[in-house]
Amino acid sequence: MKSQKGKVYLVGAGPGDCDLMTVRSHKLLSQAEVLIYDALVDIPQLELIPATCLKIEVGKRGGKPSTQQQEINSFLVEHCKSGKQVVRLKSGDPFIFGRSSSEIQALIAAGCNFEVIPGISSAFAAPLLAGIPLTDPVMSRCFAVMSAHEPDALEWEALVQIETLVILMGGRNLSEIVWQLQKHGLSSQTPIAIIRDCGRPEQLLWLGTLSDIARKTAGQSLSPCVIIIGEVVRLREYLIQPESTNMSDINAIQNNRELPLAGKTVLVTRSVSQSAEFSDRLQQQGARIIEMPALVIGPPSSWEELDSAIAQLSTFHWLILTSHNAVDCFFQRLQAKGKDARSLFGIKIAVVGKKTAESLRSHSLQPDFIPPNFVADSLVENFPWQGGHGGTAPTNCKILFPRVESGGREVLVKEFTAKGAQVIEVPAYQSCCPETIDPIALAALQNRAVNILTFASSKTVQNFCKLIEKSPELSRSQDWLKNVCIASIGPETSKSCYNLLGKLDVEAKEYTLDGLTEAIVEWVAQH
Repeated sequence: MKSQKGKVYLVGAGPGDCDLMTVRSHKLLSQAEVLIYDALVDIPQLELIPATCLKIEVGKRGGKPSTQQQEINSFLVEHCKSGKQVVRLKSGDPFIFGRSSSEIQALIAAGCNFEVIPGISSAFAAPLLAGIPLTDPVMSRCFAVMSAHEPDALEWEALVQIETLVILMGGRNLSEIVWQLQKHGLSSQTPIAIIRDCGRPEQLLWLGTLSDIARKTAGQSLSPCVIIIGEVVRLREYLIQPESTNMSDINAIQNNRELPLAGKTVLVTRSVSQSAEFSDRLQQQGARIIEMPALVIGPPSSWEELDSAIAQLSTFHWLILTSHNAVDCFFQRLQAKGKDARSLFGIKIAVVGKKTAESLRSHSLQPDFIPPNFVADSLVENFPWQGGHGGTAPTNCKILFPRVESGGREVLVKEFTAKGAQVIEVPAYQSCCPETIDPIALAALQNRAVNILTFASSKTVQNFCKLIEKSPELSRSQDWLKNVCIASIGPETSKSCYNLLGKLDVEAKEYTLDGLTEAIVEWVAQH
C-alpha cells in the first residue's frame, strides 16, 4: 500500500452511549480533522471531536435520504489524499452490517492508508443492557444475528431451528417477522424482547410473546431497535435488580430517562486516581461524564522532613490529616521506613471530612476528632483544646501536620500556633497541574457540550484555569462559560471559582462528594 500522510480510520461508534466506545475510538475522535458519520451515530459522540474538524453526515438511517455509497467512497479518498486524518464513524461495529467492504476496496484502489477500529455491536450490547443473556447452558447453546431489512431473503425454515435469534433493522417488519416464525413452526408463546435506542437515556424495552408483541407495540415507533427471540428472554426476570420493577406485568421500561441528571454532561476535574468515585455517583443520577484531570498527585520534592518526623513520632501528641491524599502518602511513607500503625500508639489523630476518615479506617485506625464541618477552618474552630473549643493547647503540645508541599491551608498552622501548640508541618505529597488538557474534554468545552463543571478543591480550579489558558479559543473569551453551571464542594473552592472564573452556581451544603452530587441534582431540578 502506498504510504500517505493522510489516513482513514473506519471506527465503530458502539451502540450509542459514548461511554460504551473503545478508548482507541475516543482518542481518534479527539484528533479527527475530517469526520464522515452515519445519522445513526449518537449526537453526543460528535461533541468529542475538535471544533475545527470538518463534519460530513451521510445519512444511512432507514427510510431517510442518504448519500450514495459511491459518493461516500469518494469523500474518503479525497480527504485522505489531501493529507487529513479522516474518521469514518459507523454505528456499532464496522464489520457488522456496516457496509465497510465497498469503502475499504475504494481506499485500497486509491492507495490510501486505512485502519479498522472495532466497536460494540448493538446485537450484543442491547440484550446485555436489557439483562438478557444470548447464551445459556440449557436454553441457548447458540444464537444467530441477522438483518430483517429484507425479510423475504431470510431462510426462516432454518432460523426457527436456532435457539436464540437476534434481529437488527426489523422494527418496520415486525408483523412479517412474527408471521414467518409462527408459520415455520415456532410456538406463539415464544418470548420476544424489543429494545429501542439501546445504550441511550431514551432506551425503551418491550417484553411479550410472538402472540401479543404486535399489540403491545401498536402505535409505537420501534426504529432503531434490536429484537431478541427465544427462551433466554425469560432469564431477564432473574438477572435484574429485583427492586427495580415489577416484571410480571411490565409492558415497557424506560431506562435512565427519569433520572435527575439524564441528558446532562458533567465535566469532572479531580485527579485520575480519584475521579472514578465521583463519576460513579453522577452516572447513577443519569449524567454523562467527561473527565478532565486537573491534578496530578506525586511525591514531594524531598522526603527529608517527613522522614525526620516519622523517626520522632513518639514525641508528637496529635497527627492532623486534612485529605485523602495526606492519609495515603503518610502511611505509604511510614511503611517505606519499615513502620506501621503501631508507631502511632499514644498519638491522637484529627481528620477533616468523611472521606479522610474512611481512608484512615482503611489503615485500621479510628480518628479521635472530626470537625462538624468538613473544612480545615472548622478543625481550627472546634479543636478539643483543654478548657473546650475556646481554650488553649496543653503545655508542650506538639502537632504533626503532613500536607501538600505548596498551596495548603496556612491559617491552620497560624491559629494552632496562636493557641500555644508547636506545629511541625512537613510536605507529604505534591499536587501538580497536568501538562496538557485532555483532548476529549477540550473538544467538549469548545463545542459548548458541557452543562455542569465540577470542582472538589481550590487547586483544581487553579489548574483548570491554567489548562484553559493553553487553548486559544477558550482563553480569548469566556463566552463558553455563559451557560455552564459551576459547582463547588465548599466555601474555599467557591472563592476560587469566583476569583478565577467570575461565577458560581452551586455550592454543596455538606462539603463531601455526596453533598456536591446532591447540590447538583437540586440545581438541575430547579432549572
